[in-house]
Amino acid sequence: MAIISSQQPDSERPKRSKAASRESKPPRIEAQSGKNELLEGEAQVEEISRQDEGIRPQTLIDYIGQKALKEVLGIAIQAAQSRREPLDHLLLYGPPGLGKTTMALILAQEMKVDCKITTAPALERPRDIAGLLVNLKAGDILFIDEIHRLSRVTEEILYPAMEDARLDITIGKGQSARTRSIPLQPFTLVGATTKVGALTSPLRDRFGLIQRLRFYELDELTQIVLRTAAVLKTSVEAAGAAEIARRSRGTPRIANRLLRRVRDYVQVKASGPITETIAADALELFNVDPCGLDWTDRRLLTVMIENFNGGPVGLDTMAAATGEDAQTVEEVYEPYLLQIGYLQRTPRGRVATPAAWRHLGYEVSPTALRAITPPRLIDGSDEQLSLM
Repeated sequence: MAIISSQQPDSERPKRSKAASRESKPPRIEAQSGKNELLEGEAQVEEISRQDEGIRPQTLIDYIGQKALKEVLGIAIQAAQSRREPLDHLLLYGPPGLGKTTMALILAQEMKVDCKITTAPALERPRDIAGLLVNLKAGDILFIDEIHRLSRVTEEILYPAMEDARLDITIGKGQSARTRSIPLQPFTLVGATTKVGALTSPLRDRFGLIQRLRFYELDELTQIVLRTAAVLKTSVEAAGAAEIARRSRGTPRIANRLLRRVRDYVQVKASGPITETIAADALELFNVDPCGLDWTDRRLLTVMIENFNGGPVGLDTMAAATGEDAQTVEEVYEPYLLQIGYLQRTPRGRVATPAAWRHLGYEVSPTALRAITPPRLIDGSDEQLSLM
């Protein structure tokens, strides 16, 4: 059987002219131009990445706020360095955006070790946490965010690792199963959570340091805004930084986010440095009022005042009236309103306080005062009790 080849002999192949060969090649100028554009794009991405990294402070000295926490951690760092030991396991808890991840990176920088960052939902299988623990070097920091969401199996693997620097692995199943212990390098576990009460007692008790991050004061947030503006190469006046800080709900993450939005506003709608007036106009455009309330916060209070005379009103009723999910209202919007005293939770339901009425421009009604005042203070029964 003959085999027919699709290839032609060299003598039968059509010869291409040199001109045609030159035409088929891509122009060098265009290729070089595309390469230059790609390099410029990569340079811009690297510049943005450096700016984002520069926003996070690198040392305890540069870290603004949390004075009590910095003092405690400063003592722990000096003591650990003098003993040449790793830091004790640390649990940081508090509302989101206050700098828990930043503090873990600072600890690694101060101790001159590496920091491995992960989240509890990413550690679904035992091999996930086992791979991280085995690869840690002596003194390294393992940071687990939202540590209260760890699975039960993963949490039990951490117990001997935290106490004895040992990893217990079960090999095989049934009667042939056996446990093997793998020694680990001594390390520091830094856990971060917004719900410290959701942690189990065995895990919580294994942390040597348990510290809470508090909300920031106005002057601290102003310094943070000024520092971030310098990193972003944005000109801002002290009054403008204070105006942004005033509307940041005591949270650095929100302050940095609002600064970026004001920077966009200045770039498009105005010019020059960020002044107090420009910052106020920009944030009003983005529906952030002087107390940090956004559109949804004000809508919740407005519906309570206009439709229910300030309350009391149930959570499900308020969620249905505003079109929001009940869990979202309870976990996202209510905490800040409770913190600043614009909302109260009573056995009969939620009540808007007189401060909320005045902030939204309403005149406080006597019914609203009666809703938040104990009955015995209204009818004067306290005085009668004191006379008896």
